[in-house]
Amino acid sequence: MIIIGIGKNYVNTLEEMPSPKWAPIIFTKPETTLLTDNAAFEIPAVSQNVAYEVELAFKISKQGKNITEAEALSHVDEVAVSIDFTAKDVLSQSREGKGPWALAKGFDGATPISGFLPLSQFADIDNINFALDLNGERVQTGHSSLMVYKLPEIIAHVSQYMTLNPGDIILSGTPAHGVGAVKAGDKLVATLEGESLLAFDVKG
Repeated sequence: MIIIGIGKNYVNTLEEMPSPKWAPIIFTKPETTLLTDNAAFEIPAVSQNVAYEVELAFKISKQGKNITEAEALSHVDEVAVSIDFTAKDVLSQSREGKGPWALAKGFDGATPISGFLPLSQFADIDNINFALDLNGERVQTGHSSLMVYKLPEIIAHVSQYMTLNPGDIILSGTPAHGVGAVKAGDKLVATLEGESLLAFDVKG
């Protein structure tokens, strides 16, 4: 199983939508980043600046290679809400040497994720609301219509390079505003269409 993320995939308003689009930023995360069942997140010793990024997560339901945009959604059957934690200081050090994002996003527990819901519950994949609260305060608000690259485009693009298999997860990007650092004692609650699906504590 592989976790596929896309960076810088949201704008604040539809008026900000780029034309032409920039090339999508794709990265992968190992399965060991998954944190399920609302387990507490422990800030890794390798970082002093870990930032939250709330995202919609989509689960691949059937194998595919060179998938077209037209058939892409037939390869997805579930959606969840997730946090893509990023060790910002580790990322900055890597960028100085033009290095990859792997360590900054791939440490153990870096992907807390809720249980999945059937995608059939959502009438329009481009009309999904999600949000993140930090210690009871709303810090991120997202809407899938503000994605630069829509899910079918992401699936079609990625599947040109790698075969997608059942159980693979696509993290579709975080809202363009509101990202911030966590500290020990924080409590994060992520919602999907107003329903709290992910709630966990942060440990030092």
